[in-house]
Amino acid sequence: MTEAEFTRLALGMPGAVAGGHQGHPDFRVGKKIFATLGYPRPGFGMVRLAPEQQAMLIAAEPSIFAPAAGAWGRNGATMIDLARTDAATAESALRMARQRL
Repeated sequence: MTEAEFTRLALGMPGAVAGGHQGHPDFRVGKKIFATLGYPRPGFGMVRLAPEQQAMLIAAEPSIFAPAAGAWGRNGATMIDLARTDAATAESALRMARQRL
């Protein structure tokens, strides 16, 4: 999956708009961010999940998903390796993140 494809999927979520956060593109509804792109480096996305959702995705696809560093990761921020994922998997993770808002 490319960053452009991830962006298209994120913006396809109900009410989603693009913004910027700490120098990286983000996707939000209102003022609440549910996903970002390009952190910790190009080729990665991040979705904000419940810790239980994060654990489920990491257990199912450990080569695709990983917790973000530090407290963000412990609170559900989940990294997605875009090169290793497909549209259906990324869309499912984005949908979970969007629904938590």
